[in-house]
Amino acid sequence: MRTLKNRLKDQVKSCYLVSGDDYYLFEKAFSMIKKASNLENPDFNLSSFDDDNFSMKALLDACEVMPLGSEKRVIVVKNVGKVSEADKKALIEYLKNPVETSVIVILDFLDKFASIKPNVEFVDAKRMDIKLLSGIVVSEIAKRGKTISSEALSTLIDFCDGYLTRIMNELDKLCFYDMSEELITKTLVEKLVKKENDFVVFELTEALGQRNADKSLTLLSSLVKDAGTLSLITNHFRRLFFISISDLDNAGLANLLGVKEYAISKQRAQVKNFSKMQLKKIYALLEEIDYKIKSGAMLSENALYLLVFSILYI
Repeated sequence: MRTLKNRLKDQVKSCYLVSGDDYYLFEKAFSMIKKASNLENPDFNLSSFDDDNFSMKALLDACEVMPLGSEKRVIVVKNVGKVSEADKKALIEYLKNPVETSVIVILDFLDKFASIKPNVEFVDAKRMDIKLLSGIVVSEIAKRGKTISSEALSTLIDFCDGYLTRIMNELDKLCFYDMSEELITKTLVEKLVKKENDFVVFELTEALGQRNADKSLTLLSSLVKDAGTLSLITNHFRRLFFISISDLDNAGLANLLGVKEYAISKQRAQVKNFSKMQLKKIYALLEEIDYKIKSGAMLSENALYLLVFSILYI
């Protein structure tokens, strides 16, 4: 994503595949590609496909239409859920000899076009690293005439689990809450921004590692009604277990586990709260509780409380 602007200056390619987990970056990439294509008269020169109207034939037919009063036509495909191998082969075949005035942009949040990545111009829309993300947030806040403390910035990124999409949705609220105060503080972030469940699980794990029963139960109470809580906790402890037994550095583990290096660096600090044997027992316990929930032997809410009490005393 960070190199897209420079790549577009050199040349606008025939097909862009945007894939990742931060939706704000999808829209940003699409906007940049449209701008670089010098798109005029979008009512005619912009075609859009989604699950309701997508077919590969219709997409390729749209590519054959010449632009009207514009250098390029842009054809966007948004989060199509059903794509056959024949569809992808047809697109790859078209790209061997594409129409020069047509630009295809595939916004693939569902990761259905992953296999064609070598055949297209790929744009990575995954969550950014902490340094780049921080710079963007500070810049956006400055545009609103505000500044943010380093503590507040770190807290905002943590609460939003590093998603620029979520952070951007919070900025106006933070910037315009008190027009008489220029600085956004950590206290204001804690007051106005709701924590992502991933961050609450991080806090819960910290509390469990410190054997803080009161805090653990308070944090669990905010998660217990969410159907995805057990999965979040399982993934979190799975990463802790791998960190504890692996000789890989943060970058290697992040690549192995499919997460950001920043997440690994934060969790590595938690590993000291558990022994390798404790983490092995916790991981086995999570699998046992998952089976009991799925088999109907235990209600999800009861299972989560059992899990927390068991970890506190492992």
